[in-house]
Amino acid sequence: MSKASRDATVAARLAEAALAAAPDAAMRETCERLLVDVVGLCVAARRAKYVAAALEAAEGPGPCTAFGHAGGFGPSDAAIINGTAAHGEDYDDTFEGGPIHSGAVVVPAVLAAAERFGIAGPDALRGIAAGAEAACRLSTVVPKAVHKAGFHPTGVFGAPAAALAVAVALRLTPRQVVDALGIAGSMASGIIEYLTDGAWTKRLHPGWAAQAGIRAALLAKGGFFGPPTVFEGPHGMFFGFARSTEVTNWGALLDGFGREWVAATIAFKPWANGTMVQPYVDCALRLAGRGIPVDQIESITCETAEGILHRLWEPLAAKQAPPNAYAAKFSVPYGVAAGLLLGGAGLDAFTEARVAEPRIRALAAKVTYVVDPANPYPRAYTGHVRLRLRDGTEVEERQANLRGGAADPLSRAEVERKARDNCLYGGWDPARAEAAAAFARRAFDAPRLDLSVFRG
Repeated sequence: MSKASRDATVAARLAEAALAAAPDAAMRETCERLLVDVVGLCVAARRAKYVAAALEAAEGPGPCTAFGHAGGFGPSDAAIINGTAAHGEDYDDTFEGGPIHSGAVVVPAVLAAAERFGIAGPDALRGIAAGAEAACRLSTVVPKAVHKAGFHPTGVFGAPAAALAVAVALRLTPRQVVDALGIAGSMASGIIEYLTDGAWTKRLHPGWAAQAGIRAALLAKGGFFGPPTVFEGPHGMFFGFARSTEVTNWGALLDGFGREWVAATIAFKPWANGTMVQPYVDCALRLAGRGIPVDQIESITCETAEGILHRLWEPLAAKQAPPNAYAAKFSVPYGVAAGLLLGGAGLDAFTEARVAEPRIRALAAKVTYVVDPANPYPRAYTGHVRLRLRDGTEVEERQANLRGGAADPLSRAEVERKARDNCLYGGWDPARAEAAAAFARRAFDAPRLDLSVFRG
């Protein structure tokens, strides 16, 4: 490929824009929120069995931090552990329009690279901003197609996003950034078969993407050559993961990149379950506030989007009786039951004992759906719950947007409170929990990021 042709590829244009990007105040605020949210989530999950398995698989000591764990790790291991922990409870950020989880991918990748190579705070900020922006934008090039093809957008697009993030933070050359993106395309992965039985693999996808991004950036730095047409090529990522060879909306990725920060609207979750389930939880919670006796509920119907049926509604019998706590996170019927009976869907709603409670399972069994052909998904994530009582009365609640998202964002104080609560849940004392929130406020001004205070 000639230099002129290479420079005209999508990856080359993305690399040029990302290297020139300077996060504005709103995007810096988002990156600080991502940082504090990820730290809290990692600590909340630090004693989970899936995190223990990731620790067991680590190869040996190194200079990098796994939040809440003693000792140091190699950068790839730290990225896998932190990425897996941050996403493990499905309590991490999301992007409306994707959906995709960017923080659990790009923050662990950049932090591990920062500790390994002494990256300064301002460069870490540039890397996290560029990577989060790329993840969000990549997820909107062909909306819904990646999920429909059986893949997890966070795992698929997380790899090139993390590669871009690390490459920008390391100040690689434009040619090296293009190579990093091309290499990451062959490292992208993440099937959604976990939906069948609540297996743990979705939890791994951000961690795997984070370490893949580090590897891709370092290989490119060393001179390894990657395909510059990784995105638009006849055998590129969108052909492989979206089953599309006629992608034309590259503007969703490239237009205004680094000047118009779509990632500044990243949503921070109030509940610890699947993104599109959360508006239904809110509706159920408001219905519970009306004081309606649960034993008077005859049936529960929810209007929903066709695009989420295969992940959150079907097969209906399995979603009404999830086989384990992780599967319950991706069940609208369970989310509605939790909202009505438990007052929400926090971390305590997703224990094996809780999910097995007869009263919750009995209520979830009453939850069914009807498809609303006018539902705006994926542009907006809506909720609707209608209760039919035994006396024939019907009451309902609707929600037009995801709470915590662009239309109804959580405040900085709410995000920091969530992080503190997660640190306390994970066994840290209040002083350490507060230190995590304070760290995010100053990290991006530091000459070097020192995360060692968050070990153990």
